Amino acid sequence: MKSVTVFSNKHPFLTAISLALGSAIALGLARFSYGLLLPVMREDLHWSYMVAGTMNTANAIGYLIGALLSPAMMRKISVNRFFIISCLITAVFLFLSGCTDQTAALFTYRVIAGIASAWAFVAGGVLVAQLGSIHTGRSGLLLGIYYGGPGLGITLSSLTLPLVGQWASDIHWEHAWQLSWYAIALICLVLTFVLIKPIQSIPAVPPKKAGHSGTPIKSYIPILAGYFMFGVGYIGYMTFVVALLKQLGLASTTLNIFYALLGMAVMASSRLWAKLLDHFKGGQSLAILNTLLGIASFIPAFLAIYGAEMDGAAIVAIFFSGLLFGGVFLSAVASTTAFVKHNMPQSDWVGGITAFTSIFAAGQIVGPTIVGWISDGQGGLAQGLVLSGAALFMGGLIATRQKPLKHKQ
Repeated sequence: MKSVTVFSNKHPFLTAISLALGSAIALGLARFSYGLLLPVMREDLHWSYMVAGTMNTANAIGYLIGALLSPAMMRKISVNRFFIISCLITAVFLFLSGCTDQTAALFTYRVIAGIASAWAFVAGGVLVAQLGSIHTGRSGLLLGIYYGGPGLGITLSSLTLPLVGQWASDIHWEHAWQLSWYAIALICLVLTFVLIKPIQSIPAVPPKKAGHSGTPIKSYIPILAGYFMFGVGYIGYMTFVVALLKQLGLASTTLNIFYALLGMAVMASSRLWAKLLDHFKGGQSLAILNTLLGIASFIPAFLAIYGAEMDGAAIVAIFFSGLLFGGVFLSAVASTTAFVKHNMPQSDWVGGITAFTSIFAAGQIVGPTIVGWISDGQGGLAQGLVLSGAALFMGGLIATRQKPLKHKQ
């Protein structure tokens, strides 16, 4: 066993980066790439914003199902292997999303991809917490690296999909966005094969027998509620901000640069918030990060509501919004894993991370559909992002009520 685990012992950062490739698949590619495809899919398939938002709701429904199934799955298979298999399943159903133009089939594939994504994300969260327990002085940074992984997926999407879309147009492919799904699936497969060996080197957390967690959920209700509001709020921005900016008249090249920079900010956020995650033991980290995300969400919404000219100042404000959002939002996710690690015994990590992933998924089910429904009304996409920002501010306020648990059992 010692020879197997030597890589994760000697190379914690490379191991964390390998884990981050999995989170890039689970969220950056499986979910957030859809934000770039939404405008062209909506136009091609004649969707309302509510239907377009429902596609991310489908992904979130699957995510909730997957989160709830994760503990039982990890009692039957090692966490390491479960992580790798989940990444492969995600890739398969992203590929299938390019094989149809039927809304019902796309909805189904988004659900199944969501299930596999949750499996990968929960397993990755358990593995990075275990990696952090081996390298205690670097725990916050290792968590940040893992949760910065989706930024890589976002950046790869923003660099790849415009090229694939243009090629599909040049060869007169009937539904150009279908080739984009094929490209996303191929990227997922490549990343999965790269991460296999390092992931196998992480000592897995021994599975806990079925039963009640030693850490009662009622002891961390405030941070769960704040995280639910985070799920409601952040997904509205990530689903619809590109569509809103396109409405405001931004050129496609500018939109792709905006999304790429947002993804790069996600990757850079690991070092930015590492000390915060190590320092605070209660809900303070989530409260701070939710508030910053609320500010970022309001910026493009207010520019649209007040009919701002798309001059230099407005473009700077929009890019500031993207950089701020990207630099914060997955650190909010990391803050919940940090809370679990700070406050729960190792035997409760799977249960704690599953609880947070489930409430996160529930928020994401609510968010896109409501924001899409509001966006179909007179207020348009701008009013939808106002709702997102308000949800994030509320989540920040609620999270301040969470105190550290009295003792780590």
